[in-house]
Amino acid sequence: QVQLVESGGGLVQPGGSLRLSCKASGRIASIASMGWYRQVQGEKRVLVASISSNNIPLYADSAEGRFTISRDNAENTVSMFLQMTALTPEDTAVYYCRYSAYTTLWGQGTQVTVSS
Repeated sequence: QVQLVESGGGLVQPGGSLRLSCKASGRIASIASMGWYRQVQGEKRVLVASISSNNIPLYADSAEGRFTISRDNAENTVSMFLQMTALTPEDTAVYYCRYSAYTTLWGQGTQVTVSS
């Protein structure tokens, strides 16, 4: 059983930065990839960035150059981070952590609001 706990959302002004965290704990598969997705109300959930089990990142065009995904692997836990910079109102959404191995799990979501 794997559990995901997210943190780090909030309100930030345009041009500001935020760091999201996701901690996966439990029986972590060595092949597990993780990622961040976001969803605006009424729209589909879309990929922001993902990172493979061997730390290869992948970014959506909207995140490239502004966001950085990283992960720290430890025994029975994986911590994943999303450092977001140069935020714009278009980045406002609920951000979800995803764990993918033999199964796919989602975090509870954390609200990011970019507004002056």
